[in-house]
Amino acid sequence: MSRSRQTARPGLWAIRGPLSARHYTGFAMVGLLTPLLLWWGLVELGWLSKVFLPSPLAVWTRFLRWLSTDRLLADVGISLYRVMAGWALSALFALPLGLFIGTFRPVQALLEPLMEFVRYMPAVAFIPLVMIWVGIEESAKVAIIFIGTFFQMILMVAEDVRRVPTAQIEAAQTMGATRMEIIEQVLLPSAKPALIDTLRITLGFAWTYLVVAELVAANSGLGYAILKAQRFLQTDKIFAGIILIGLIGLLTDQLFRWLHRKAFPWAHLKH
Repeated sequence: MSRSRQTARPGLWAIRGPLSARHYTGFAMVGLLTPLLLWWGLVELGWLSKVFLPSPLAVWTRFLRWLSTDRLLADVGISLYRVMAGWALSALFALPLGLFIGTFRPVQALLEPLMEFVRYMPAVAFIPLVMIWVGIEESAKVAIIFIGTFFQMILMVAEDVRRVPTAQIEAAQTMGATRMEIIEQVLLPSAKPALIDTLRITLGFAWTYLVVAELVAANSGLGYAILKAQRFLQTDKIFAGIILIGLIGLLTDQLFRWLHRKAFPWAHLKH
């Protein structure tokens, strides 16, 4: 291999090569605008009925009407509360349990097969039981989101903890660290970056269960508004609600990414 080839800078399409902020923004805009233009073109060319696929302008008009006359902000607020409450409750229990599953083999053998079994059960199937157990108030919506996220989260947390190199644990044991000291000073600090990413990903799971949660005797919320619009064939409102949920989810995801960069800048250094 020639010296010139060895010292050449990696190209734009190099495997895992660097990408400038300008190029990243350009590719992101193409990825976002291309589906929008295809959507607009299909409707304007008349290839699809506007009843089934409303135009982007119709969706935007519906969004503005929803905002000005149909309590959109209240729907956003109550849906945000339900998602964050269910997700936070999941994290409250999943983080310590996942930590112990990933740390102690007896706890793993005791709990992991059960978690694996339950996580394949669809959250919507629990709606009748949730209504019997906790009623049809706000707690029921939060419970559905909890069920949809908890079992995934606990297994992901356990896997994050298991990825901590064994050499770090053995080094701490050699220096006489107790089990609790290893958990507090080795496992948790080493796993923190991955744990933050797990929380970010499972918050996305929580948003996907919103519409399911708002099947339970809801009279407000974005999911309820989407389901109500379905009954009246208001596809423009359905699209507006779906896009709005996606935008809110994207904003929370980017907030977690920002927090991750601030908390662990060393994990984002270019090699």
